[in-house]
Formats: sequence, C-alpha cells, structure tokens
Amino acid sequence: MQSLSRRLGAALAGAVAATALVTAAAAQGAPPLQVPAKSVPVPADISPQMARIVGAPLRSNWDIHPKTGEAWKPIAEAGAAALAKQVPGMLERLKVKVERTTIDGVRAFVLTPETLPPENRDRLLVHVHGGCYVLNPGEAGLPEAIFMAGFGRFKVVSVDYRMPPEATYPAAHDDAMTVWKAVVTTTDPRKTAIFGTSAGGALTLAMVLRAKQEGLPLPAAIAPGTPMSDTTKVGDSFVTNAMLDNVLVSPDGFCDDGAKVYAAGHDLKDPMLSPVYGDMHGFPPTILTTGTRDLLLSNTVRVHRKLRDAGVEAFLQVGEGQSHAHYIRDDTAPETRKVFEEIAGFFDRHLQR
Repeated sequence: MQSLSRRLGAALAGAVAATALVTAAAAQGAPPLQVPAKSVPVPADISPQMARIVGAPLRSNWDIHPKTGEAWKPIAEAGAAALAKQVPGMLERLKVKVERTTIDGVRAFVLTPETLPPENRDRLLVHVHGGCYVLNPGEAGLPEAIFMAGFGRFKVVSVDYRMPPEATYPAAHDDAMTVWKAVVTTTDPRKTAIFGTSAGGALTLAMVLRAKQEGLPLPAAIAPGTPMSDTTKVGDSFVTNAMLDNVLVSPDGFCDDGAKVYAAGHDLKDPMLSPVYGDMHGFPPTILTTGTRDLLLSNTVRVHRKLRDAGVEAFLQVGEGQSHAHYIRDDTAPETRKVFEEIAGFFDRHLQR
C-alpha cells in the first residue's frame, strides 16, 4: 500500500509539474492583453500637495531625443537654472546649510542640518543625484539631499558627478567611487549609508557592486529610490505605466536617450548600468522607494526580489498614485516627509552610533 501511495504521489507531482510548465509556456506565448482606453483619476486619499503633482499633465518635453552630450547640455542647463531657484527655499524651510567642496578632485556639496542630533554626529550619508545621467548638474541635484538632511537630520555629502558632454561612462561611477573611498578613510563605514533616486538609485546599487569587486568597505545601509536598474527596458511597468507616469512618460522617452548618451556604446546590460543583473549577495540592508504609477516600478520591484533572494534585508515602500520620483518634488507634501522619515528610521536602525 505504501509503495502504491508513493507511486501515486510521484505521478501526481509529475502531473502538477508538467501542468505548471505547460501553463508557463502558454503564458509566455500568449498574445498581449488588450486593455480598453480609460480615464485614471487622481486618488482621493492623498494630500492636496501630492494631488497637484499626481494630477499634473505629462512632462512637456518627454519625447525629445538628443543623441549627443552637446545636444543635452542646453536642456540640462535650462532645467538646472529653473530647479536651482527652488533650492534656497528648501534650505530655509528644512533648516539645512550647504557648502560647495571638492573631494579628491570631484565636485561635491556638504549639507548639514542646523540641528544635528548627538547620535548622528559621527554618521555620514553619501548622495548621488538622479537625472538620467545627463540632467541636474550643480545645485539642481540637491533637493533629495536637502530632504534627507532636513527630515532625517543627517550630514550628507552629495556628489556632483561628471555627465555628458563633459564625460561619459564610467565618469559618474568613477566620481562616486572616488568620493566613497575618501569617505571611508575618514568615517567608519559602519556609520555610513548611500542613497539616490533614479539614475542616482542605479548608481547607489552600482557603487555597492563595485565596492564588492574592489574589496572596499560597504556602507551599513543603502536607499536606492526608483532605480534605473535595467536600462534595457525589461519590466512589466514599462508597458503598464507608460503614458500614466507623468514624469518619464514612456520607455522610449527622453530618459532612454540620456542613458544611452552616457553609456556611449557600452553594453547596457552591464551590471554597472543595469544593476539588477549584478550579484547582490552580501549587500547591506536596503530600503527602496517607488510609486504605483512609476514607469520604473518593475525596476524597483525586481531589485527588491533579487535582494530578498540573496538573503538581504530589503524593505519596499510604494507611494499611492505616484509617478517616477514624485516623493522628491515637494518638501511640503506629507508623503515626502513620510518617505524620508522612513528612510531615516531605516538608517538609524542599521548605522552604528
């Protein structure tokens, strides 16, 4: 009887496995799901500040396609000039001081909250800004760092890395690593963290991959926000959130061209440019942030899954209705404060005092 039971059990298991394989194969070969056109309202349960951001029209220049660094430069300069005008108000509201500096030849900013708690006096965060590797030079790259310094009350070093046309891959990576090497010579790495959004989120992940390769100390924690973790455009939300994300808008929009200009012909699937393909074993605890309408929602979710599969402590926070990086748009939005307080709390739990 036991022998018969074992044979029946084995047969049943085989049938289930075969069915699963057939189902998976059928799903991969299935035609795309046809979704009727529909209107998508602003969620009713978000703050008025975030509702204005979520309900804004699609980015006006989302479908520009500059193919060289020289063509990107005037676009980056115009955007930076507009964004830099907002920085003084952010600094004043969040009570943060900023100073320019150079770290081993790399341009950077040091941001310090007016009130630095005793537990954070020996801690230091490294920030790498976003902008598809071609946007937000200088002070335009500071909002996220200001929010982290202000809401989290940490001292922050923000890397103003080189971008096209000044330099292409791996310049941004090299600059970020130069700063990291300098930081860990003066600060206990157990008291440090790295964070950034979009291209900065990808750079955050790439910095850890490279530190592992080079045998350098790792930070105690990282916070890659909506990272550009796959520049080959693999991911469900590249389709489901296309024309719904009002920032990136489309997988074939401006950001795709920016990344390609920076890559300068380098293999986009290289883990330095698409970190989701890297080995994440041994990564420090990680907190990721995205939104339900984010074009890079899948990029973020896939990194989270890969970290968990590698046995890494990883936390994922998702903003209701938010498109790409909406959480760094308005420091007066309650959702923004909550995101950065969540990250700050995560860092506080993992950074040595």
